[in-house]
Order: sequence, then C-alpha cells, then structure tokens
Amino acid sequence: MSTCINLGYWPAYFKRLSIIVISKPNKQSYDLPKSFRPIILLNMLGKLIKKVIGKRLQFQVMANDFIHPSQLEGLKFKSTIDAGVALMHIIYSSWVKNISTSILAFDIAQFSPSLNHCLLTHILQKAGLDIHIVNFFANYLIDRKTNYLWNNFSSPIFDINIGIGQRSALSLILSALYLSFFLYILENCLKNLNIPVSIISFIDNGLFISQNKLFDISNSRLFCSYNVMTKLLDKFGLIVEHFNRSYSPFNPPPLDLSFIGGSVLTLKNLWKYLGFIFNRKLSFYQHIDFYSNKAMSMVKCIKILGNSLCGIISTQKCLLYRCCILPIALYSLQL
Repeated sequence: MSTCINLGYWPAYFKRLSIIVISKPNKQSYDLPKSFRPIILLNMLGKLIKKVIGKRLQFQVMANDFIHPSQLEGLKFKSTIDAGVALMHIIYSSWVKNISTSILAFDIAQFSPSLNHCLLTHILQKAGLDIHIVNFFANYLIDRKTNYLWNNFSSPIFDINIGIGQRSALSLILSALYLSFFLYILENCLKNLNIPVSIISFIDNGLFISQNKLFDISNSRLFCSYNVMTKLLDKFGLIVEHFNRSYSPFNPPPLDLSFIGGSVLTLKNLWKYLGFIFNRKLSFYQHIDFYSNKAMSMVKCIKILGNSLCGIISTQKCLLYRCCILPIALYSLQL
C-alpha cells in the first residue's frame, strides 16, 4: 500500500468492477431505471486496501482541521444521530430565547457521480496532503472500467472516468473533503452578504437554519441562502433536486422559491429527515409509533427463521434481538 502511494499508482486490476442489475420486487412497471437496483462487485483485496487508506486519510485531514464543522457524514464517530442532536439543540436553544426556527432542507442530485476529478485533486492539495498522496488519488480516479450484468446479458467493458464510487471505503471521506471546500466558500459568501444562517450537512443532504422572531425575516434569509447556494453549486458542477426540497414543519408561513426555479414550500404536519420523523411540537409520537411497528415486524420475522425440524436456539435469538431489533426500536433515543 505504501509503495502504491509513493509511486502514485493504483493497479488497473483494482479499477475493474462489475455492476449486476437486479429488479426490485412488487413494481407495477419496470420501464423506469428506479425499478432496478445496481449491485457493484469489487475486488475484495482492493476494498480492504481502500479501507485502510480511507482511515489514514481521514486521520490526516482531521489533524489538519480541514473538514468543515457542519459536515457530519463520512467521518469516524459521526452518524445521523449527531446531525439530529445538533438540530434539536439549535431548536431548543431558540425556544429558550423565545424565537422561532425556520429550516430549509435540500438534496444535491447525483452527488457522487458528478464530482469533478480535477477539482477534487486540487482540494486534496488545499487540505495539506503530501504530493505523493495527491498523485495517488489523481491516478486512482482515472482509467476505471466496468460492465453491466443483467440475467444472461453482459455488456461490453467501458470507461467510467466520472465521479467516484458511491458508498465505497474511500468515497465517504473524498465526498466530505469535496463538500467541506464548498461549505467554506458558501459560509464566506453568506457572511459577506450578512445572512446569519446555520448549516448542517450530511454529505448530499443539507439544512439551512434561520432563527428570528419574525417569520418574514427568516424566510428572506432562507431565500437568499438558497439562491447563493444554487449558483455556487452550479460552479461546482452540481445541482439541487427541486422535488426533494422541503420546508420545515416548525413555522407556518410558506416560502416562495419559484423566482429561482423552485416551488412554494408550505407547512407540513410531519417532516422526515435522516430517518427522524419530526412534528411541530417535537413530541416524536409518530416517530415512536413508526419504529415500534417496524421493530415488532422484525420480531415476527424471527419466528420464521430455522429449518423444518427446529427453530433457532435462544442464544441466537438473543443475538438477533440485540443486533437487528434494538437498533430499530431505539433509533433516535438520544434526541
């Protein structure tokens, strides 16, 4: 691994991958790409090496303090719970000050496949990484090849020299670095325009948070922030998925984004974000109800495990309960 980094070379054997296309069950029509699920097959040794490199890279960029504080995914010891706790702290602190919190959620469309390789290597240099590491990633990102497998059909091998692999061992930390650079620029732009908003980013899912006693002022801040962000994302070669934007349920006035290519975002009784289900009073009744039913469904599924002679033993049931049911039933307990 050290030799590869010193030479700035990632073997071509590890750049070859296969994509198996599997049909999703119970779909009314299979005319749309969303009716299928692609499964990527990678070389196991290459995956292990990338996992080691990813941990070393994360340690180094964290030591350089390059990752933006608002970026909460792609980092060790960070999860959706951290984003939820940060959001709850902001909301409760505003209630103590007797001011309201307005939140605008956005989603960056096709984030991983749209990353610019030249800009990514430039960001790695900005992060203070050694030139050998930068050269290694410059070689890692190019000359990748793949083919599609679907039932008995096998496509010809073709190049995929765009973006980065989604959810691979290195994609999370590379995405965090890419977005951290974007967030620093966005933060400076908003500060220069005197727009006081907070930002929470979970890779391609983000939040603009505005706090004020007057709803109109909060709406204007969110409108300006969103306008600045869309223009900046365009320069990065990224766009926002308009249909995935949602206005927080905490404040009733609508937010009109139609002037900048969006829509009018109105009040919602429930708001789902990173698996959390919020209502206006933050009572989490709907959240508890949803995950309780989901956990009970998992308990019923355990009964069908086993063979025709006997079921699973009690120790296995206990292990399944702790590994599969408790995480679902207790999700967002910290909130």
